[in-house]
Amino acid sequence: MARTKEFDPDAALQSALELFWRHGYEATSMADLVEHLGIGRASLYATFGNKHDLYLKALARYEESGLSVIVRELSQPGPALPAVRAVVRRYAAEAADERLRLNGCLITNTAAELAPHDPAAARRVERNWDHLETLLHSALVRAQSQGELPAGRDPLALARALLVLMQGLRVVGKASADPARVRDAAEQALALLD
Repeated sequence: MARTKEFDPDAALQSALELFWRHGYEATSMADLVEHLGIGRASLYATFGNKHDLYLKALARYEESGLSVIVRELSQPGPALPAVRAVVRRYAAEAADERLRLNGCLITNTAAELAPHDPAAARRVERNWDHLETLLHSALVRAQSQGELPAGRDPLALARALLVLMQGLRVVGKASADPARVRDAAEQALALLD
């Protein structure tokens, strides 16, 4: 007869996500995960697979959570351009926030730490960026059709520029204690939408 799990896998995944987000993939050992989650090594392997499998599951959870917020922000009825501006400014604010900036963005962290040599992580990062780019592009197309964005602007190129800027904000914010650096950069990029 199979034993029932003595822990909540959903809560354990969230705890693992937080640990990976704080320390990164390489600096988080299985011993760290066992201790932090309060789960036996065998149970951890049986439920989530190896450390890499657990990391990818945590990354997927992080991605779903972040994208759902952006979907909600960019799909509101009415003018689209203020929503795009608000998303970029929120990224800048989070990158400048002393409590949030040191962890950075788990997707961006993964891009820097794992994507160059880990195809599964690279695919996850690329998929996230594709989704974010599509959301921004759709909002900018809507803004253009509503007359908020000049007809001569390329919504896809603008979406790509904003995506790169937003990821860069997370990197610079994590490493720089000067909040004006990310705020000023965001405002200059938003001027492209005028």
